[in-house]
This record gives sequence, C-alpha cells and structure tokens, in this order.
Amino acid sequence: MLLPRILTAIIGIPVILAAIHFGGIVYMAFVAAVICLCLYEYGLVLRAGKKPVHLLSLMIFGLLMAAVAILGRAQIPSLDMPDNLYPFAISVVIFGVLLLEVLTPRRSWERASNTFLGVFLIPWSLAHLINIRDIVPYGEYLTLFMIITVWICDTGAYFTGRFLGRHKLNKEVSPKKTWEGAIGGTLLAVGGALLMRHLFLPVISVQTAVWLGLLVAVVGQVSDLAESVIKRSTGVKDSSNLLPGHGGFLDRFDSYLLLAPIFYYVALYCHLAQ
Repeated sequence: MLLPRILTAIIGIPVILAAIHFGGIVYMAFVAAVICLCLYEYGLVLRAGKKPVHLLSLMIFGLLMAAVAILGRAQIPSLDMPDNLYPFAISVVIFGVLLLEVLTPRRSWERASNTFLGVFLIPWSLAHLINIRDIVPYGEYLTLFMIITVWICDTGAYFTGRFLGRHKLNKEVSPKKTWEGAIGGTLLAVGGALLMRHLFLPVISVQTAVWLGLLVAVVGQVSDLAESVIKRSTGVKDSSNLLPGHGGFLDRFDSYLLLAPIFYYVALYCHLAQ
C-alpha cells in the first residue's frame, strides 16, 4: 500500500499547495469540493454500516453551515452580515433537519441525530480552512504551517509506529496506531513547526511555534481517532477508495475536523490577524 500512497501524495500535494497559494475563489472552490465529497462519503459510510442518515438534509444544511462559517468572517465591503448570523443559521438547520425528518416516511430520531452530526462536524469545521487562509496578512503562511505540520505528524507517526510501535494507542478504534507512533509524530510535528517558523513565519516566537506544533499534533491525532470511531461503529475501513493508498477524502481530511476551528481561533487569540 506504500506505493499508491506515495503516488497519490505526489499528485495531490502540488494541487493543495497551488490552491493555498492562489487563495480567493480557487481555494474556496477547492475547500467546497472537499466538503461536498466528505459529506457524501459520510453518508456512504453510515449507509454501508446500515446506519440511517438523511442524505438530502445532509447536503442542503451541510452546505448552509459551510457558507455561514465562511461568510461570517468574510471581509467583503458590500456584504453586511447580521451580528446574529451564527445562532440564526443553527436555528434554521435544527428546524430544517427535523422538518424533513417529520415529512419522511418511517421517521427516525437516530437518522436525525446522525444527520445533525454530519452537518455540524464536517462543513462547519472544514470551512474554517478558508477562514484561516483569509487571515490578513499571514493567512497563506498560517495555512501552510497547519497543513504541512499535519503531514509531518502523520508521516512521522506512520513510520515511527511501523518500525518502533509496540503499545496500541486504542486497539478498538484504530488497531494499527501505537503510542510510539503518536509520540514520534508529535515530536516531528514540533520540529516541523519550528522549521516553518524559521522559513516563512518569523513573526511568531519560538515558544508560540512550539505550542502551535503541539496543538496541531495533539488535536489532529484526536480528530483522526474521532473519525475512526465513526468508521468502526459501521464496520467500514475507509470512507471510499477515491484516493489510492489514503482511502477517501474524509480519511485524508479527518485531522482538520477538530483542528481547523481550534487553530483558527487560537491564531486570532495570538493576534496574528490585523
């Protein structure tokens, strides 16, 4: 499985880096495509495990949450968004999902709950990838910092776990992950964060780079495990086979489900936005 994994990375990494560099509508379209594919794969995973989910609600209200997350922080002079946009959108989502469930034959509270999870977890979280890129003036570099640190952590955890792994991290959730791999990935992520701080983010201190590296490594790995819980509960190994060696888009972007919002608000807290 190593060769397909490498080949997919060779093709995929330049595409992602180019989208980040161009930003604007190009990056927005890229993230929107990722959100749509992840929502679709989430629905496939649940249906494969015979778990009920309302695909129509998932796509309609999932994209609504993504749009709200983006527009709520968008710097568009001609677009005057209300202060209560977030609670209003959440209220609309709750009403809309339950309304469609009530109108659907063989109504199911479990189906509504599974739909809610997908709507709030995937698009709301991944839309913050755009918010990070739009941080002025360091958005591009902060996005690269986060994404490359995740890649370094994943790669470090994979090879450390493969050659040194002895103690299972959580056998029931992810049988192949080990404590040695998690620790190795975290240490390499911190090293990578310091390197990237030196290369293109000297505005942050060494201490901040270390803390951000730890944040990315720990939250990213927890997010990865959280997505694994969904797959294990349905008996599914990969969300799809669209990315050879990597599974599906949901498998590839699972680290950002919990990480992207937290990283974004921490960046604002660290006064990295003007």
